[in-house]
Amino acid sequence: MKLHRRAALGAVATVAALSLAGCAGNESTPATSESASSLEGTLNGSGATSQQVAIQAWTAQFQSANDAVTVNYDPQGSGTGRESFQSGAVQFAGSDRAFTTDEISAGPFGACADGTDIVEIPAYVSPIAVIFTLDGIDELDLDAKTLAGIFAGTITSWDDPAIAATNSGVDLPATKITPVHRSDKSGTTANFTDYLAANAPDVWTSGSVEEWPTATGEAAQGTSGVVNAVKGGEGTIGYADSSQATGISSVSVKVGDAFVGHSAEGAAIAVDASPFEEGRADTDLAIKIDRTTTAEDAYPIVLVSYLIGCAQYDDAGTAALVKGFFSAAISSEGQDAAAENAGSAPISDDLRTKAAAAVDAIE
Repeated sequence: MKLHRRAALGAVATVAALSLAGCAGNESTPATSESASSLEGTLNGSGATSQQVAIQAWTAQFQSANDAVTVNYDPQGSGTGRESFQSGAVQFAGSDRAFTTDEISAGPFGACADGTDIVEIPAYVSPIAVIFTLDGIDELDLDAKTLAGIFAGTITSWDDPAIAATNSGVDLPATKITPVHRSDKSGTTANFTDYLAANAPDVWTSGSVEEWPTATGEAAQGTSGVVNAVKGGEGTIGYADSSQATGISSVSVKVGDAFVGHSAEGAAIAVDASPFEEGRADTDLAIKIDRTTTAEDAYPIVLVSYLIGCAQYDDAGTAALVKGFFSAAISSEGQDAAAENAGSAPISDDLRTKAAAAVDAIE
């Protein structure tokens, strides 16, 4: 798999893509002679559980506008999705992290034409909620060092002085803390541990990892597994995409001198304060999230989940389906549908422009 800069991503094509998306909701197939209504066939994807609700909304819109198209998405986790895409088992993947440049160079990418770039679109932006169940307590303020200690297993009781220090007036019980983590290879885990590693490296020494590195606490499969384990316990704490954390007690994290709760708005602020990664193709919009930002109201435990495809497919029909579906997802209508159904943060207009240019390059 080569890395090169693609010069053909022009502003005119971008405007055309956005116009199509705006005029027909998700009936957009940028820079192609086919109208969206001519699309037909089956598109298969796999990957992140975090995107599941959003992808359901995008699929409903896309299939409504293209009744001869079927979109299947198997939410088996980010790692499985990327592996399935690399093997050629699916035509696109959803992932809570982008491929690394080393992974791209090593390949292979069985879904793609030989030698082509991959397309990575930041289509889903969402906070990762730190959720807990503790009788009589609905919210807590915690700094990164304390969170790192809890998940590393060095803080084991809810009345620990480190927790009490940021929760004056809260009657903390001596209940044992049970941290809950993902048992599967997970982009949500990668984003959460990246936050811990960036802000408390002396406490969380395992780095940024997709597979939970310690035997501490309880393991659960998928986002829903973590949510159910936390809800079903007492003294439990875990991390989950906020779209599936409604109605559960949650943590506000320290950002600068303030404590900020998880919200779509806070996630969007954190993403807009973060740069793109360098050394990637123009179709590869990987973002380097600034976990240590002190921007006002930013919520840095955020995941950017990507739609991943090929810049070139061997089959033109597949390329048209992927282009149409990705265009639907990043359109203002698609982003609004995801926000309404999943509580995600709509991508900014600037990011949509760059994403539309990358989608336009699919052929």
